Amino acid sequence: MNVENQVQPDPEQIALFVKTEGPVCMVNLLKFKERAEYADGRTTDLTGYEAYSLYATQMRKLVEASGGTFHFTAACVGMLLGKVDEEWDWVGIVEYPSTRAMLEIASSEAFQSIEVHRVAGLKGQLNITTQQSDL
Repeated sequence: MNVENQVQPDPEQIALFVKTEGPVCMVNLLKFKERAEYADGRTTDLTGYEAYSLYATQMRKLVEASGGTFHFTAACVGMLLGKVDEEWDWVGIVEYPSTRAMLEIASSEAFQSIEVHRVAGLKGQLNITTQQSDL
């Protein structure tokens, strides 16, 4: 299995994502930059985690306003099973009422105004789409 962190989805991933019907829970595996790096060149003393936290605080409000829920967030403290070149720093599980709701948030002006902090803080991310099912 090849694992490749990204900060933005590619067009093929979006095309598959929009075909998913019903509520989805997004499992976010996050890797932060040591120091935040803003594309506009501003200087900052923020860590990647601190910059991402500025984004996440506002994103929670957008998600909840759309009927979604932040179910779980936690620092990653180790790997019990499997190996990766670099471990993720943080995991979050966020539920959206639909993929459409998530995409509406992502295209909103409110999201566009906070995404700068997300990009400044993230070294990479895996964003796994899941749906509840009985096992």
